[in-house]
Order: sequence, then structure tokens, then C-alpha cells
Amino acid sequence: MSSLAEPPASRAPSRSPARSPPLSPAPRPPRCGGKNVSSRKDPNPLMLLSVDLNNVIKLLEDSDSVNLEKEQLKILKKVIKRFENGLPLKDLAQIAEILNLCAEKMNEQEAFTEPLCELIKLCGLPFQKKKLSDEVSYSVAVSKCIAQLGYLMRVPSSQVRIQICKCVVSFYNMELPRKLPSGYQPTSANYKIQMAELGGLAETLVLSLALVENQLTEKLWVLKALQHLSGSGVNCRLMMKAQAASRLCLYLNGVDPSGQLVFRSSEILWNLLENTSKEEVVNQLSSLECVHALKEVFVDLLMHGFRHYDRQLRNDLLVIATLLAENPAAPMIESGFTKLLIVLATLSEVKIPNPLVKGLKLTYSYEDFEMKKLLFNLIGVLSKDPCAVQLLSENDVMPALLCYVKPSQKPGFHDWSAAQYEELQLHAIAILASVAPLLVDKYLSCQANTLLLVFLEWCIGQDPFFGQGNSFHGTGGRGNKLAQMRYSLRVLRSVVSLYDDAVNLNLCDQGAISQLLDILKYTANKSKEKEDAILLEIQADILFLLSVLCENDLHRKELFSYEGVDILIPFIQMDPKKLYSGLGHNCLLFSALDCLWSCVIGCYIAEDYFLEKQGIFLLLDLLALKQKNLYNIILGILVEFCDNPKTTSHISTWRGEKDQTAANLLIQLWRQEELELGVKRDQYGRIVDMKRPIASSFQKQQEVIPMPANCPSFAIVEISENIRAKLYSLLCKLGFENLPGLSAKDFVTLAIIQRYIDFKVGEVWRELCAELKEEFKPIGSDEEALKVISEVSEDTGRMVAALQTEVLESQHHKEIQEEEKTYTKIQAIHKQREMVNKSWENFLTRTSNYEALKKAKRLQEKSIEASRSKLKTQNGAVHSTDIKGLSTTIGSGRLVTVESTPPQLIG
Repeated sequence: MSSLAEPPASRAPSRSPARSPPLSPAPRPPRCGGKNVSSRKDPNPLMLLSVDLNNVIKLLEDSDSVNLEKEQLKILKKVIKRFENGLPLKDLAQIAEILNLCAEKMNEQEAFTEPLCELIKLCGLPFQKKKLSDEVSYSVAVSKCIAQLGYLMRVPSSQVRIQICKCVVSFYNMELPRKLPSGYQPTSANYKIQMAELGGLAETLVLSLALVENQLTEKLWVLKALQHLSGSGVNCRLMMKAQAASRLCLYLNGVDPSGQLVFRSSEILWNLLENTSKEEVVNQLSSLECVHALKEVFVDLLMHGFRHYDRQLRNDLLVIATLLAENPAAPMIESGFTKLLIVLATLSEVKIPNPLVKGLKLTYSYEDFEMKKLLFNLIGVLSKDPCAVQLLSENDVMPALLCYVKPSQKPGFHDWSAAQYEELQLHAIAILASVAPLLVDKYLSCQANTLLLVFLEWCIGQDPFFGQGNSFHGTGGRGNKLAQMRYSLRVLRSVVSLYDDAVNLNLCDQGAISQLLDILKYTANKSKEKEDAILLEIQADILFLLSVLCENDLHRKELFSYEGVDILIPFIQMDPKKLYSGLGHNCLLFSALDCLWSCVIGCYIAEDYFLEKQGIFLLLDLLALKQKNLYNIILGILVEFCDNPKTTSHISTWRGEKDQTAANLLIQLWRQEELELGVKRDQYGRIVDMKRPIASSFQKQQEVIPMPANCPSFAIVEISENIRAKLYSLLCKLGFENLPGLSAKDFVTLAIIQRYIDFKVGEVWRELCAELKEEFKPIGSDEEALKVISEVSEDTGRMVAALQTEVLESQHHKEIQEEEKTYTKIQAIHKQREMVNKSWENFLTRTSNYEALKKAKRLQEKSIEASRSKLKTQNGAVHSTDIKGLSTTIGSGRLVTVESTPPQLIG
């Protein structure tokens, strides 16, 4: 009893926001090894007294119990004395029966109360075993015996009930007996706890709460026992079967001067939340009675709790209330709890008196700081509940949160430390991103856009500020203002994504586009120093904001044009290896491409400047990387850009690796897409199925389902699910004639692409025919018309297949001609080699055979003589061309003999 009167001990560091763990059970004693225990000897001869438990049971069962009462009490004392140092495992089944018999006799004879309590007390001592295997062998009997303790709670005796609870608590604080009988050793420290789980003791004790509802002392003891039992997941699940959460919550606001009722109930609830399904616990707490009880005890602790322990317990209950607020079925609004919590969250910022919290004065202690964060978190939870939006609007949540969208002017704000204020500031701005889209009118009336833009200007300014970066929201913000910038941009993103004209116009009128470009340039320069996920996220958010603000507005695109394009180009030139870094480069690239589409396309000034910066080349370089997730957006941008007449020449001029042309790249992408879609083609890429030449394998598997006229059919939906339509549009812009850098295989594919729209029309007509036949039979003329239309599509397929065959045959013929030319060239080379070899053989013959040399000389002289002119020169000198003494048959060297012309011939 004394332990219940003690105030709750101080708790360890919290396991969850603003809460501390429950009172820890007393440390368990170390397990005693068999060696130490078996060495003990029991000098007490009373321990050796033999007691036949079967005889005891028979005696207690005797119907003539009035005359045997003294004898029964005497033998019970003997049993208690016999087992004063612990109950052997082998006797527990009989002990359980004796306990039950004593409980029955108590209804008529109060004298059995003391023996029953003493026997229950013995169950709190360590059980005794002879062999290690006894724990397993007697597990069923032991679990039933411990379960019997729970059933004894039916006994209408405060003394018995309290003793049962003390016994259960002793499971977690086992003390070895002073003496042990020879041959016995205590069971392991956790053995009783495991057997209690097996016997379902926790569930029985929860049910017994109904028996002690009006007895505070007994109730507190039951809660203390349950507090220890709830440390186990098995026990918590058993307790939940008995509706423990709802039963305990209803006791929270009970009268208890010691405060232990609230403390122990809340601790058990926490253990249930941690060890079982959170959803199941919340569902049990979601009744109106439970919410009212939770509200009452929370208000009491809020208004009258001044101790450290009270504030800590208040925060624990606030966390539970937050979990309830996440459940739409919980009557938080109906009970008035939601309004109270919202008023409390904005109390220190709004400064408007409210009767709900009249007289409340919050301090700046750590517990109140934790409560403030929990209340901000609660507002974030309530923002997801449409029913709570009206309460958020009426209770000035928007002005309260906007109080924190201000530059920090001094180290501390009021009585919060600099670190605490920064944490609250970042938390408030983060919650503002959830609340602002719900309260747009309040957002505009509070001039939130102006406050955020001024705050962002401060974020890139040179004012000395050193962020602490200690909190979750302060990640990456130590020594800088990046955390403040990050969450402020998130707020803008949340409201801009509503596409509300009033919000966006208000932003642009205040110069948001030029300011966002400045911030983007600032963060881009920061990224050059060191890239991290925070900077990349900030840049992606700014690009998104610019995309939404400039979309469909020519004037805003002109404001973006030159400076914006210069900033966009480096993002598009991003190193492809960074896309796999995991920091967010992939998201940043998508945001940059989206910004290009929204802010540049449609404004000729921006488009022309982008073309001057060779932007089309950069887009095609990205496309050539063949990143499938980039295909759709890049092809879409290129198709839109082709409305500018200068674009097609840029696309035609582009060359990729190995001198690849844009047309070849696009046709390759088409083939790759058809391969993934499972479109049937032969080994040369020709059409196989004339009836459905471009249908995917999945499309062919779909059955015809009659659809309303306003619902697109599968053939239409399929257009948006792959990139073939964009490739077709782009090639239409480029033209299908005179495309450079294409092979015969490319021309075969190009023939299909050129007829894509015809094939798609045929698919739609085929679906239409099938739907008509499903509903009714067309008349003769209609059926004939449908047949003709179907044949037109098939004829188109045959024509394309014939064209493809012709292209392949032409290519084959060209290849044969090329092969013949190559063969002729090879023949000429071989003939030349033969002549060279023969000349070399003749030379060797002349050098090794003198007769052959003379013969060759004669033939040479004869050939020379035959080559001379037969006409004789009149009055002219004749010079000999022979070199005297020459004995070779090869061409002479550079030897020249000059003979003078006789003087008589001169002149």
C-alpha cells in the first residue's frame, strides 16, 4: 500500500515527442545458476515436513466444512509453512485447486481470507524446479495456475485483490528466498512472465477492472499490475481483446488525489500504442465518452498542473489526442476538443482572450516548448480533415502562423532561446504549407505573399544570421538561411499549385518572377560550391513556381525570357551521371524541362534566344541518352518548338555520336517503343498483321466493351500511353522526304510512321464496328460501308508492306551492285599483283642467267629501235641515245652525256 501512496517517480528521456516512458519496473535480479543454488543446504527441519496435497484437497472439499474449519485452517497453515520458500513446479496444479477451494469457502467463512492471501503471496516467490526441463514439462500447469490468480479477482475481498496484484508485480521484481530445499533451484527470472502471457492473465485483469471500478485503492493496484504486464506485446494484444484502451480512457478523469490514476492509465495506453496496432487502439478510443474523458483530464492538467510531471503527462495526452485527430471517425470536433486545441495553439501569437483558456499562462519551460511543437503538429493533422477547416479559419490560425514569417532580429524571441525560436519558426512555416491552400482568402487578406517575398529577400541577403540547424525542419540549415528559404518556397508552391488567378496575379504584381530568378541564380552558384539535396530541392521548387506563374501568359514569359533562358541552359546541360546520384538531380532536370515548356514556348523572343543558345541541340543530346523517363517531355517540347519555323533547321543540322542524325534517332526510338509494346514485325521490320498493323500485344488482348460517346476508346487512350504519336508529329514537322542519314531499315520503319494516322483511324473504325455488332445488327448499306472502310485500312497496310518490300529489294539490288564493284576492284588488284610478281620473276631470271640477259637485251634494243621514227633528220646532227658499255636491261639511271653540235651546223 505504501508504494501506491508515493508520488510517481521522474521519468527517463522521452520515447516520443513531449512524453516520457512509464515507470520502469524495479531491476530484475540476476539469474541464479544451478551451481550456486544447489550448494545451499536447508537446515530447517520444518521444510522436510511431508504434506499430502491430495489429502488437503479432499479435506477442503468435505461438505461438512463447519465442523472441520479449524482442521482445514490448520492444514492450510501447514501447507503455507511447508512452501514458505517457494512452490515446486510439480505441485502447482494442486496448489491452484487449493486456491480455488479457499476462494469458494471465503463466501461463507471469512477465516479463509488470510490463508488465501498467504498462498497467493507464495505464488509471488520464484517457483522451484529439480531439472532444467521442468520449466517446459510443467508449462501448461504453471500457466493455468497463474491464470487462476486472475480469476480470483472475483473474490469480493479488497485484501485478496490487492495481494493478487502484488503477486503479479513481484513477477517483475523477483527476490530469491533466503533458504532453498536440497535438490531444488529457482526458475529463470522471465519464466513467470512468459507463463503469465501463456495463461492470458493480462486479459483477465483488464476485465476485473469492472469489479473494482468504485474502489480507488484496488483499482490503482490493478493498474499497477497492468502497467508491468503491458511491457509485453503478447500481453498488450490480450489486453486489447478485452477493450483495454477504451476502459482505461474512461478512468482518466476519475477522482484521485495522488494523480496515479491518470499516470498509470496513460502509461498503459502508451504501451498499447507501441506494442499493438495503433489503428486498433485509436478505434477503441474514438467514442464520444473517451474523447470527453481525455479532454477533461487534459484541461485539468493544463490549467492546474504546475509540476514538471504534470506538464509531461499533459504532453503525453496531447500526443494521444493528435492520434485521435488523425481518425475521421473520432468525435474530436463534436466534443469541442478540436476547438480547444486550436485556440491553445494560437494563444501566444493572436493575443485574443478566449473563455476556453481563460486564466491560462504558459511558461517558457521545455515542456511548454514541446507542447507548442505538438500543437503545431496537430494543426497539420487537422488540415487534412475537411470538417476542421472552418475551425482553423475562425480561430485565426493563418495570422498566428504568419507571425513566424519574419526575419529574426535578435538572438531570443520573448523568452524562447534562439535555437527554440528557430525550431518553432521552421515548424510553423512547414505547417503553413499545409494550411494555406485551405484558407486562400485568409492567406490573401493577411498579405502572406508579401511577407513571404520579403522573407525570401532576407534569406539571400547579407544580414548576419547563423541558423542552429538542430531540429528536423532545420536539416541543412546550420550556419545559413537555407532551411528558412526551403520551407518558405514550399508555402508558395502549395498555394501556386492551386492555379488560383488571384494568388498568382498578386505574386507577379509584386515582382515575384524576377525575385525567383535571383534566388535561383543564388542557389545555382551555391551548388557550384557544394551540391546537396536541400539546394537541389530549392531549385526544383523555384522552377515549378516559375512554370505555373508563366504558363499561358505572354507578358510573364517575356519577363522570364533572356535571364531565365540563361539560367535554364546549365540545368539542361547537366552531367548525365548525376541523374543517378540520388540527391535529386533527376527531379531538378524534370523541373527545368517543365519550366522550359511553360516559360519559353509560346514566346518568340524567348524561343529565338533559346535557339541562339543551341538549346535544341542540348535537347537532342538529352534524347540521345535514351533515358525512357525523359522521352515524353523532351519530344513534347520539340513538337511544340517546331511551330517556330527556325526550329526544323536546327533539328536537321544536329549530329550525335557517329554522325547520327535526328531523323535516325527518332526512328530508332520508334522501333524501340514498338518492341516494348509487342507490335508484330518480321525480321526486316515489315508489317505482319495487315488488319492491325500498329496494335500492341496488350491492345490485341482487350475485349470490345461498348463505351459512352464521351469516353475515349482504348485505341484513343493508347495514344497518350506511348511516344509514337509524338514521334509521328515531329517527323511530320521535319517532312518524310530527303531525310539524311537513314538506312534501308530506317526507310522500312519510316513507311509505317508515315501512315501512322491512317492506321490509327482504322483502329478506331474497327472498334466502332465491333461495338455496333455487340449492340445491334447494322442494315445492309451500313454494313457494306463498314466493310469498305475496313478494307481501306487493310489495303493501306498491304500498300505499306509492298513499299517496304520494294525498299528492301532496292537495297538488296544496290548491295549486289556494290558487291560486284568491290569484286571487280579486287580482281584488278589481284591482276596487278600477278603482273608485279611476273616482272619480279623475269628480273631474277635476267640476273641469274646470262643467256636470258642477252636475250632480254636484244629484245630491248629491238623494241627501242622499233620505237624510233623512220624519218631521217636533214642537215641535223644525230645523237646516240645508247650508253656505251651498259650491260643491264632495266631503265638507266640519271646519267646524261652532252655532245656539242659541230660549228658548221650552227646558224
